[in-house]
Amino acid sequence: MLHKLFLILVIFLISGILAFPGVVGFSDASKIPGAHSKYSPVKSVHNPRNLTLRSASALVADQITGERFLQKQATAIVPIASITKLMTAMIVLDAKMDLQELITIESEDIDIIRYSHSRLPVNTRITRGDALLLTLMASENRAAHALGRTYPGGLYAFTSAMNAKAKSLGLNDTHFIDPSGIHCGNVSSAEDLARLVDAAYKYNIIRKYTTCKETSVQIGRRMLQFHNTNRLVGNPQWQIGLSKTGFIDEAGRCLVMQSQVAKRPLLIVLLDSQGKLTRYSDANRIKQWMEGSKSSRQKNKG
Repeated sequence: MLHKLFLILVIFLISGILAFPGVVGFSDASKIPGAHSKYSPVKSVHNPRNLTLRSASALVADQITGERFLQKQATAIVPIASITKLMTAMIVLDAKMDLQELITIESEDIDIIRYSHSRLPVNTRITRGDALLLTLMASENRAAHALGRTYPGGLYAFTSAMNAKAKSLGLNDTHFIDPSGIHCGNVSSAEDLARLVDAAYKYNIIRKYTTCKETSVQIGRRMLQFHNTNRLVGNPQWQIGLSKTGFIDEAGRCLVMQSQVAKRPLLIVLLDSQGKLTRYSDANRIKQWMEGSKSSRQKNKG
């Protein structure tokens, strides 16, 4: 009799553990809020054994349903470098600032933290629209700083608006100190950045500018050519709807994208990748894994 009671107790405990996967190490499979108001129930969080990512933090989710296909250290709060510029663009566009207005690159816009290179000399006059384009496509730090400096109320008002916007989007792990991302105090998590990418995707200009492969801009008397910092943009094997890269020493190399993969709109976040090509290799591995998984599902249905 005692033996039977023991077996019943063991079965009951095992059933309880299976009913609550969080207690055995599964990550929270909550939906990602954002531009879409309706979501299907999240089935599960996959941590595929046959997919190795070199990025320290990662998240891949369906933009419409919120289903997460994989995540790695997705709630770790880390510096995000120039991923910041997506929020910078949203604040400029939310304020409906005149994109045709000429603004001037000033000495205040020089990066005195990292002394990063810029192709925009002091006294360069450029339209706010071109500054926004170079901010998003070429990750131009001086352009981003000038956008914040020329905001009504200046930089303090601009960063306050950035943090207020983050709060309104439910980005509780996110905080901004400057509009370019050169400060290591600009932090977020992969989970929050998926929401940020989804929110930025609602802006047609952000989608257009972040996926522009190259452009020419009049800088003084010269016409200079600028290229997208994401080498996957323009690759015919990718259908990218939004893209942003980032890099400072504290953040490592980062990449966020919205892309159609295996006929699904995905939000892809890759943070703190070591090595210049790692984030792109991780993105390609994710794409191959998603397409392979889809092929397997179709074969099983057949």
